[in-house]
Amino acid sequence: MPAPETSPEEVLYEASGLTKEFDDGRVAALRGVDLSIRHGEFVSIVGPSGCGKTTLLNMLGLLDRPSAGKLCFRGRDLTEIADAASYRAKEIGFIFQSFHLLPNFTIEENVQIPMFGLPGTPRERRARAVELLEAVGLGHRLGHLPVKLSGGERQRAAIARSLANRPAILLADEPTGNLDSKNSAHVMDILLRLREEHRVTLVMVTHDQELARHGTRTVRIKDGEIVPEGL
Repeated sequence: MPAPETSPEEVLYEASGLTKEFDDGRVAALRGVDLSIRHGEFVSIVGPSGCGKTTLLNMLGLLDRPSAGKLCFRGRDLTEIADAASYRAKEIGFIFQSFHLLPNFTIEENVQIPMFGLPGTPRERRARAVELLEAVGLGHRLGHLPVKLSGGERQRAAIARSLANRPAILLADEPTGNLDSKNSAHVMDILLRLREEHRVTLVMVTHDQELARHGTRTVRIKDGEIVPEGL
């Protein structure tokens, strides 16, 4: 299944007045965020702990819904999408800080999981998984369970899994947060290379200013609001 044709100038995400409140409105994680993300961008979202970075990322992936405001993907209001799981399966690849690999499945099987429910035969799913794992340097580890892998290897397997469904968007939440500096650099190099090869848009939450500089644009958040550039 080829990736959807996308114009280089296409606006993928358009957020307007995006607000998220918790605890019956007593806690505001996002306060009227306005944000556009275009096809092909690598957007680094930075800010202190608790500022709303991960909440915003969860909104983009429809893991959470806004309390107010509007969020559109390719012009479609995400708040009107009833089947969030189908949207994620077709459009989104996720990379988490804690890997989230299923412990009782081999890494080859873990990479195949996002492909279930999508067009393709078991042989095609396996071939895709092997191709992606070889691309991240894990072709010799196909039959290993996650517990047998190092932290860096598990994150590389998670990157391979994130691309399995040929997503338009990769959402990465502190993808190197559990790694040492050497593995962080290695994982980031792989992620940048695969982003270019697979022509996906990347949105990454990070505390690491060095990693953030790899982005084509940096969005800074403080107290649930985007900080204007230059401040």
